[in-house]
Amino acid sequence: MSAQHAAQRAIGPAGEEARHRVVLTGFGVVSSIGLGVTEFLRGLREGHSGAKPITVFDTEGFSHSTGCEVTGFDPAQWVTELELDQLGRATQFSVAAARMALEDSGLDLGRLRQRRGLISIGTTDGESYDLDHLVEAEITEGAERMDPVAVRRVPAGRLSVAIAQELGLSDVEAVTVPTACAAGNYAIGYGFDAVASGEAEFAFCGGADAMCRKTFTGFYRLGTIAPDRCQPFDVDRKGILTGEGAGVLVLERLDSALARGAHIYAEVLGYGLNCDAYHQVAPNRASVARVMERALENSGVKPEQVDLISAHGTGTKANDVTEVGAIRQVFGDTPPRTVSVKSMLGHSMGAASALGAIGCALAIDNRFVPPTINHVTSDPECHVDCVPNQAVEADLRVVQNNGLAFGGNNAVLLLGRYDAAADPVQTDPAQVKEDALC
Repeated sequence: MSAQHAAQRAIGPAGEEARHRVVLTGFGVVSSIGLGVTEFLRGLREGHSGAKPITVFDTEGFSHSTGCEVTGFDPAQWVTELELDQLGRATQFSVAAARMALEDSGLDLGRLRQRRGLISIGTTDGESYDLDHLVEAEITEGAERMDPVAVRRVPAGRLSVAIAQELGLSDVEAVTVPTACAAGNYAIGYGFDAVASGEAEFAFCGGADAMCRKTFTGFYRLGTIAPDRCQPFDVDRKGILTGEGAGVLVLERLDSALARGAHIYAEVLGYGLNCDAYHQVAPNRASVARVMERALENSGVKPEQVDLISAHGTGTKANDVTEVGAIRQVFGDTPPRTVSVKSMLGHSMGAASALGAIGCALAIDNRFVPPTINHVTSDPECHVDCVPNQAVEADLRVVQNNGLAFGGNNAVLLLGRYDAAADPVQTDPAQVKEDALC
């Protein structure tokens, strides 16, 4: 992001007060390659794989059953106010990630409870893990044998409301965004608008999903489940590995973050959304290109300023070719490095683009590009530098995070490095200290 662009965002046209600048100051991560931001960062830098045999549901009858399951997760370590048996697996992930993000941000919870906020969590399946068991009970034993506690866990709204309950936040809007695999970016965009406009003083945004038999079976019947590993952009790629987890990001105003001396991972520059309704499962190249162009325009960023693209990059034949084609349509014959963290994490559904956004911010903050692992031979139709197998050091200024979903729901997020020394518009911390979230 140029200094001129930063000034325009800070003071607005003709000297008028503009929307607040929004930064990321805390992350919570539940993933198959690590719990918490420190483990997640190490996993990304070292190219860890979360692939392992699925144990959370019965895989008998499937010829292959590898997934990216979360292991070593003890919800009691982070969920301290709510009864765990009242929370489904995805909601446990969501609440735990929010608690981690709060701790990572250094925000004062008592202060937050006095402020207007937003919680937005994206999902694909909600609590379909519980629904799997309820349907099985209904079929085998009758509806009267369905577990009433599990029934109460099912509403997807619990993914966001439970965060408010756990943290004691009563002056918040709590929404769950059900736009499938792009839902994390949708939720972050919603939080960005709320904080930038002043409607909310802070936001906890991201996505969460738990692995379930229903979704695994659906992808399996489509022929898009890989036998043992996910290989985005590889000529021999065979599909996705289903995954699970949660990523929650803390968004707050730049002036508030500066006033309380917070660590700023990255600045949210803008985003783009569209829904082309082209096909239930097939992506549309023109539409994907349009949503990237919309995100760049909304962010005030030119294509040549983007240093890295975190692709949707599922590892299916159709998605990778379509997405790379759209990227080259927007960025030309020499697009930025384009990686897929799904090669490590699998496809964590509604959590995917939220975890991708956290990965982008960590890449900016730590000056590196995470690799696309499991790469052997590039597909000529996927002609991008996917940073195969090994992370590389890089001075990243602007990073793009893609999220593409069934039904043509697309969401693209732009993040930039916040450089205080180069910022022409500095807020005097003394002027905003009383309003800071500390």
